[in-house]
Amino acid sequence: MSTRFASSKNAIAECDICGFRYKLRELRSLTKKGKVTSLKACPTCWDSDHPQLKLGMYPVDDPQAIKDPRPDFAGYTQSRGIQWGWSPVGGGNDPFDLTPNDLIGTGHIGNVTVSVS
Repeated sequence: MSTRFASSKNAIAECDICGFRYKLRELRSLTKKGKVTSLKACPTCWDSDHPQLKLGMYPVDDPQAIKDPRPDFAGYTQSRGIQWGWSPVGGGNDPFDLTPNDLIGTGHIGNVTVSVS
């Protein structure tokens, strides 16, 4: 049985990455994003296909909402007593504030002196 290619038993080739010469059978094909490329690399330069390059190839479903949620009536008043503390800090006196916030923000500014020479 004949083949159209010569034997590569003693063939010499260059690594496509570093350019050093190796036997052709020592070089391996590089794979990027799951596809075999035509590049050949020596054992030193060869890297397996990195899993992070496969991002977006597989669907990821990470739902956040709950289907048909039910309210928690037993702890309703307790859950509304949470002090969140975002802007504006302190808004307990605002009649339009829907979540009462009894936090009071305090601060202090020191004295600034300027010396002129």
